[in-house]
Amino acid sequence: MEKGSDEKLVEHLQEVIYRKLFLEEKIAYFSMEIGLEDGIPTYSGGLGILAGDTVRSSADLRLPLVAVTLISKKGYFRQEITKSGIQSEHPEEWDPSKFMTLLPVDVTVKIQDRDVKIKAWLYEVKSLTGGAIPVLFLDTDVEGNTPEGREITFFLYGRDERYRLKQEIVLGIGGVRMLDALGFKIRRYHMNEGHSSLLALELLRRYEMDIDKVRDLCIFTTHTPIEVAHDTFPYEIVKEIMGAFIPLETLKKLGGQERLNMIRLALNLSEYINGVAKRHEYTSKRMFPGYEIHTITNGIHSYTWTCESFRKIYNKYLLGWVNEPELLVRVDVIPDEEIWQAHREAKGALIDYINKTTDTGMDYDTLTIGFARRATEYKRADLIFSDTEKLRKVDRKGKMQMVFAGKAHPKDESGKRIIREVFGYIEKLKDEIKIVYLEDYGIGLAAKLISGVDLWLNTPLPPQEASGTSGMKAAHNGVINFSVLDGWWVEGWIEGVTGWAIGPHPDEVLSDEERKIRELDDLYNKLEYVIVPMFYQRRDAWITMMKNSIGKIAYYFNSHRMMRRYVTEAYF
Repeated sequence: MEKGSDEKLVEHLQEVIYRKLFLEEKIAYFSMEIGLEDGIPTYSGGLGILAGDTVRSSADLRLPLVAVTLISKKGYFRQEITKSGIQSEHPEEWDPSKFMTLLPVDVTVKIQDRDVKIKAWLYEVKSLTGGAIPVLFLDTDVEGNTPEGREITFFLYGRDERYRLKQEIVLGIGGVRMLDALGFKIRRYHMNEGHSSLLALELLRRYEMDIDKVRDLCIFTTHTPIEVAHDTFPYEIVKEIMGAFIPLETLKKLGGQERLNMIRLALNLSEYINGVAKRHEYTSKRMFPGYEIHTITNGIHSYTWTCESFRKIYNKYLLGWVNEPELLVRVDVIPDEEIWQAHREAKGALIDYINKTTDTGMDYDTLTIGFARRATEYKRADLIFSDTEKLRKVDRKGKMQMVFAGKAHPKDESGKRIIREVFGYIEKLKDEIKIVYLEDYGIGLAAKLISGVDLWLNTPLPPQEASGTSGMKAAHNGVINFSVLDGWWVEGWIEGVTGWAIGPHPDEVLSDEERKIRELDDLYNKLEYVIVPMFYQRRDAWITMMKNSIGKIAYYFNSHRMMRRYVTEAYF
């Protein structure tokens, strides 16, 4: 009997996938969120953007990697902000079939003693080098599942502890089973943050509780130096949702006695553990004494985050920079006037966008300061408004305009309060300083912002910034950093050469009050006496610092360098 068209399609897909993607052993890269493009809203911030850049560089470098994440069919959320700064959240529904292929395979996991079926969508990240990385988006919105089961993969970081634990079962346990069902041969499992650490429990069951065997297979990257931000679950909820997946005493030994701590679980079941900046390694070792924690400082995908005008001049003078970003160290061969013109084009595109979408009326020649991050309290988006009289004094020295953006998690009331406070300062200063807060921050808007401003402001409360990558993106476009010495900036900063520091070095022992005084002194004094005069009166010095941002920061803080480190130190 001749096979039907559906059966032939299934066989063809399986053959193509196997030949193209599965023949060699892979590194399985697990991340709760992966940011690939604006139309796929499966990311909330830096963790997802980093994961997307990891995949892109892996494709460029033709690394044997497969990525696993959740489909998040209703997205993170679409942000709306009222004129008084009140954030509201709306589902961001999208159609996966427009971007990826549903694979003809399913697996099941047990949740609350009931089978939940999981399917996977295949998205391929392709590079001009010929590399291709498969990204598997796990989906429980599958016929046969209960309504409760179908919605597990609807909302990124949604709802309550039970919902989050179910998602992490699908990601970790379901992800390992899906890779097996598709025929992948996995060399190592890389957990990008603790959300996926249940994969190690699935491996424990497979290898008959051989902890040493599982450790040898697992790599863990921690991103969060804030203990309250770590995923933890009460054991009564774990028991209710997971049942006796592994003996409770074993689970408590690996994941913590009081609550199941996903970071602790990953630490205990991984051979290689790393933080994402040198300073973050130091902080992590203090948080988790007794563990060997390494450093691989984050980077960003150079081509993705370089705007069109800078791509053109890099292509003209630094041929090959796309796949060898270290060539950006030779930026001095580019004439100053072409650097400035490229920046003017990027700035013009941002100002045009702002003036089209708001009534701010910004102009092209004013010093433009950018601040765009996840809106949460420790990022301190409002720090620059701590003394409005000093800010006014700076503005009288030389006009400034400011651009803000960022989403607060729906349950982060302090983050929402920060947004409202920034809007309050916008209203208070409206007749003197042009300030705008752009809503619905995402990949496309980020690309406009990090290339279009003159100065990139970053004011986290140390030591709570694990790495941060927005300043790296800005540097690729010749934008100068003005930042608190935390995260990656401790490594990238050379005072007055690559940018400027706000506040003391992290090695200095100061009270919180003394630190804050130093930060505000630097913030206002450097703006008034160094940054504003240089921008308006010493254009040649400003362009020199733009070049330093490219040649001393962008050449190193990129995800090609980062992935080569993972290959040599963790993967192989």
